[in-house]
Amino acid sequence: MKKQIYKNLTFQVLTAIIIGVLVGLIWPNIGKEMKPIGDTFINAIKMVIAPIIFLTIVLGIAKMGDMKKVGKVGGKAFIYFEVVTTFALLIGLIVVNVLKPGEGLNFNELEKGDVSQYTANGGQSINWMEFVTHIVPSNMVDAFAKGDILQVLFFSVLFGVGLAALGEKGKPIIDLLDRLSLVFFKIIGYVMKAAPIGAFAAMAYTIGHFGLTSLVPLGKLMISVYMTMFLFIFVVLNIICKIYGFSLWNYLKFIKDEILIVLGTSSSESVLPRMMDKMERYGASKSVVGLVIPTGYSFNLDGTSIYLSMAVVFLAQVFGVDLSIAQQITIILVLMLTSKGAAGVTGSGFIVLASTLSALQVIPLEGLALLLGVDRFMSEGRAIVNLIGNGIATIVVAKSVNEFDETKSKGALTELKAMKAREVEAL
Repeated sequence: MKKQIYKNLTFQVLTAIIIGVLVGLIWPNIGKEMKPIGDTFINAIKMVIAPIIFLTIVLGIAKMGDMKKVGKVGGKAFIYFEVVTTFALLIGLIVVNVLKPGEGLNFNELEKGDVSQYTANGGQSINWMEFVTHIVPSNMVDAFAKGDILQVLFFSVLFGVGLAALGEKGKPIIDLLDRLSLVFFKIIGYVMKAAPIGAFAAMAYTIGHFGLTSLVPLGKLMISVYMTMFLFIFVVLNIICKIYGFSLWNYLKFIKDEILIVLGTSSSESVLPRMMDKMERYGASKSVVGLVIPTGYSFNLDGTSIYLSMAVVFLAQVFGVDLSIAQQITIILVLMLTSKGAAGVTGSGFIVLASTLSALQVIPLEGLALLLGVDRFMSEGRAIVNLIGNGIATIVVAKSVNEFDETKSKGALTELKAMKAREVEAL
């Protein structure tokens, strides 16, 4: 029985993360060489994300049949995203104003990184017309090849609606796609066997390349951000869970493997297919999961929102800029837009920050250079909060449109308890 614990994914990933930290600390040069391994694991996941999103959305819409219900799911999801993201921005502003992590820091004495690519031309402003037109792919194959989630999402919804409109004639295609989805989830099962290796490599690279010494000067900011994320999860999201009649703690235990994988890889995308599968097993219908999870990965970034709001005020504190209440309200309004506008863009966090600072015109753009040293160490927290928030959004939307199976949910939790009992016995 004791051998079973070593086969447990949670144990394997946690062990891999610890070993990765030790390798990065003791042999930093070796840690730096681990980057290709970590990148390869993430690429293997990204390889199947687009087809899985396509299949899940198409099958969900086609099987639902009722286009009014599809519209209702999408509408409720977007309202939820905006409300909860606003709460995330607000709690970030409150905590950073109370703890004041930027006070007493001298910009000229702190280590800085090169952020010229983000601050060129006075800040990378977001072209809204370009963003909107980008959602509609000019080439379906190109959208899948690049793995552009928003474009794949748009095409998938259209395909699903078209397939549903065929009625009986579309059933052979639905059956084919149903079988095809089983193949892709089987592939994900094979890839996830390498999750401990991917987590080890990513963590070893992070510690080896950036080093823990870079955390000391901005340690207060890191502590403030992680404290805020903790409050957001166990206060704001916990209240939401209670309102909708499910346990936050049970939910977190159900997705603990995914949380650990994200912790190790710093990427919430690494578990996107698994989260879709997990949310279906937890009781949400395929159609709701297919619409909410992929959309949430672009529009429901609670962890990122917390970090962005705190980072702006932190930089203001470093430069001695006293932001008024009106200016801080402006920060919330700007971030509510810019955080969506940069969805799916590489380095989006810094692009959003540059855009926000440029809009405020009171904080020097070169302040972004301070954040490069600790940004990688806060990315894990942002990704985990984004992951947790999107799962809860899926359950909430599913419950609000009567697309949640309570019996299935209880069965999943019973299975979880049985698995826990086996783990304890194995120890």
